[in-house]
Amino acid sequence: MLDGLGRYCTGVLTEHGCPSVSVAVAERGEVVLAEAYGLADVAAGRRATPGTAYALASVTKPITATAVCVAADEGLLDLDAPVPVAGRHPSPTVRQLLRHRGGLGAHYAWDYGDGERLIDADRYTVLHRPPGTGFEYANLGYRLLGQVLERATGQELGAYVRERVFAPLGLTACHLGVTYPGQAPRAVRYTVDGRPYPDYGCGHPGATLGWATAAELALFSQSYERLLKPETAAAVRDALPVNRHLGYGLGWCVSYGDGPVVQSHGGGGGGVAAMAVVVPAQRLSVAVLTNCTGKGARDAIVRYVLDALVPGYTDERISPVVDDPVRPLDLPEGTWTGGIGTPEGTLPVELRVAAGGEIALRVAGEGAGGPADASAAWDLRADVPLQLPTADARVNSPVLGVRLRLGDGLLTGVAYAYKNGDAEGRLGNFLSHPCTLRRAAAADATEAPRN
Repeated sequence: MLDGLGRYCTGVLTEHGCPSVSVAVAERGEVVLAEAYGLADVAAGRRATPGTAYALASVTKPITATAVCVAADEGLLDLDAPVPVAGRHPSPTVRQLLRHRGGLGAHYAWDYGDGERLIDADRYTVLHRPPGTGFEYANLGYRLLGQVLERATGQELGAYVRERVFAPLGLTACHLGVTYPGQAPRAVRYTVDGRPYPDYGCGHPGATLGWATAAELALFSQSYERLLKPETAAAVRDALPVNRHLGYGLGWCVSYGDGPVVQSHGGGGGGVAAMAVVVPAQRLSVAVLTNCTGKGARDAIVRYVLDALVPGYTDERISPVVDDPVRPLDLPEGTWTGGIGTPEGTLPVELRVAAGGEIALRVAGEGAGGPADASAAWDLRADVPLQLPTADARVNSPVLGVRLRLGDGLLTGVAYAYKNGDAEGRLGNFLSHPCTLRRAAAADATEAPRN
């Protein structure tokens, strides 16, 4: 059924400008297909092989989640115990963090080893909403889970994962850490326009810093349950809804509705686009790993393989896009003032809502404007080319976005500094900050929240 895989992958890599891909299929505990196409290292002309290790980005999360569940089964931690987090809300539990329902904001930040300012993740590990009140994909939650594991086990995160997850499953090519150790070949990571990334770290390793060959990732994906008690394995698939077709359990997306139940997790980052998929009823798993920031090649190859192997498969079964339909901005024209809470203090903000869905935003005296809209979840959404004037944001986050809800006369929500893609340089950081605004007639910027 996959006789044309090589020809298809070669065409897709060319179409999307992706250097290489590694594809593996495992069935009933055995790898039945392992192929690789393209170049793992463009400058050296080194071809990708099934033995090439790739960075996993967020496909690291099911690995960390498995380690947390193993520790829970060993009595070293409690999935329903609170994990202390600063803020006015109750602390989230381990289980809530695993499900991305801990109340933390979106965040990523990279250390490229180039002397730029390092982002202290502790300063952004604050609760934006009460735990359990909604899904918010949060690398910082998996950062906390890694710390919980280290305290509970007395071992460094990567060492515990290697000893209690990879080794019992016979996985020798998997690793969690900044670099891939030893002499095994690995794929160089590339921007969308073909520039190589250096090795890089981050403040959320349990969310992001995994490595594997496609074959071993496919084996992990269908065999991790062997490490868990039956009731814990069932809890992994107890997924709360993210959209109409899919929920998020303990480290895995799980599909709903008609057709086959599919577990999956994707990953994307600087020079990484990865996907792991499991179809439990068929005892089948698939891994697709690429070494480019763009996800186009990954998505096309995942679709090609699953269309061939899984009757009734649709992309909705692995897509965690939150249902949040767009609607026109309907806030009245006028001015709102308040503040954005940052680790360096509260920054004064002025928001002007104009006719035709246009807004103007000023932060600490600097301004920019553009179109805005709303959605089912937010009463105002906008992204403008405005540099948040903090030392962290100036590193590599030149765009400012706001997502605000109207209630009790206030606009409250989040302001985030970020960079759009890596076509003109390395992937930037994504930094979330609480934001509160009120109509100008009663504004008081001193009441804005602080990190």
